[in-house]
Amino acid sequence: MKISIRSLTVLCISFLCLFSADATVKPFDVRRHLCTVTRYDMSRDTSNVASFSSAIPDGCEAIHLNLVARHGTRSPTKRRIKELDKLATRLAALVEEANRECSSEAPKIPGWIQKWESPWKGRVKGGELTDMGEQELYRLALRVKDRFPDIFNRDYHPDIYPIKATQVPRAAASAVAFGTGLFSGKGTLGPGQNRAFSVVSESLASDVLLRFNKICTTYKDYKESEKPEVEELKAPIIEDITSALISRHHLNFKRQDIASLWFLCKQQASLLNITDQACGLFNETEILLLEWTDDLEVFLLKGYGKSINYWMGVPLLRDIFQTMQEAIQANEENQPGGMYERAQLQFAHAETIIPFGCLLGLFLDRDEYEKIQRAEPLDLPPKPPQKRNWRGSLISPFAGNNMLVLYQCGSRQTDQNISYHIQVLHNEVPVSLLACGTDFCPFEVFKERVVDPLLKHKFDSICDVKNAVRDVVVEVPKPCSWSVNSYNS
Repeated sequence: MKISIRSLTVLCISFLCLFSADATVKPFDVRRHLCTVTRYDMSRDTSNVASFSSAIPDGCEAIHLNLVARHGTRSPTKRRIKELDKLATRLAALVEEANRECSSEAPKIPGWIQKWESPWKGRVKGGELTDMGEQELYRLALRVKDRFPDIFNRDYHPDIYPIKATQVPRAAASAVAFGTGLFSGKGTLGPGQNRAFSVVSESLASDVLLRFNKICTTYKDYKESEKPEVEELKAPIIEDITSALISRHHLNFKRQDIASLWFLCKQQASLLNITDQACGLFNETEILLLEWTDDLEVFLLKGYGKSINYWMGVPLLRDIFQTMQEAIQANEENQPGGMYERAQLQFAHAETIIPFGCLLGLFLDRDEYEKIQRAEPLDLPPKPPQKRNWRGSLISPFAGNNMLVLYQCGSRQTDQNISYHIQVLHNEVPVSLLACGTDFCPFEVFKERVVDPLLKHKFDSICDVKNAVRDVVVEVPKPCSWSVNSYNS
């Protein structure tokens, strides 16, 4: 039997593709399934950032960039540290109870539980940016600088590269870590030739751009009223896992124990790379279900579960769009030396990043996007083993980010028509906007289909701000600046 060269070539290519697909299947790693406690390096690895490329048309140049980033990996907050201390006491009591009631089962109790103490025991402060978190933002800055040299080729000035953060220290420290990487080699400080730069923060009581969830009364009321329903949706999963762990480990766990152990698993895996203690109590299926319960909560309380979750972020979208309009105007006026704002860099929280992504219509398929346009409710994220777009580990890991890059296409010098386009990058990957049908959206289309329909939602109206003023403790705004060496203080 003769086989043509063409047939043989197709056969070989098919075999190589099959082999390549099998080779890329990665073993299960709990560190990729920690919802919003996932580290940035694990999230980027999951989404295969390195293998993704998007061609920018010839003759197009990046002229402005907006970055909205979450703070990097942080330690547990003070409240959570207390919870872990209580868990240590609870585990000791469970072990003692098991030894007393059924000593023959004692060898089946995981060894680490016997004398476990929280790594954060005795700490009275928490929530700060970790060394790992500093590295996440520092390295992100290096990559952004290398990727957009035409934007970051100017000498530093706070009006050209404004950097903003919330008043929460881990966000401000993230801004400084990013700035240190962005401006390294451009100053006179130390062997790294660093330079000082400013980071500006708005008072918590008036920060409608980056901390709108703390000001919006309507949202706070909704969140508080929705929590019982969220817990009710999660309850069957927690109950089943509680029963499974009692049977498997011979400890009389309660539902709250499972919630605390899952939290410990996330902290150990994300911060300490320990995956064989608290995480080892659960099997793969249980971890995927616990991840889903976290994703469900994020969906309902921060994402598409309710329109107020993201409509309250409209002031941020308006501000970002305005900076792009001003960049276009400055570019049209051909300001000397390009001395206009080249990039706006903002650092905040998951409660900022997630609503902003929703405003852009990210993490949806076409049918879901059309439902949102008709103000129809979305179905809840499907439960494993079904696939879903909505995963907190990909949407808002530590140091998760959205970038809106403004491009000028064409040149006056060659008598070409000038046009402007926007590319949206989520965690450094170009994403296609459903409103545009492309990841390289004409500026006017972006304005008409994304921005204008949302600007009708006025923050004061939807958030009932006027009626809430009397309940807000107003702080005197303090201008905040940090030097390159101050983010450890």
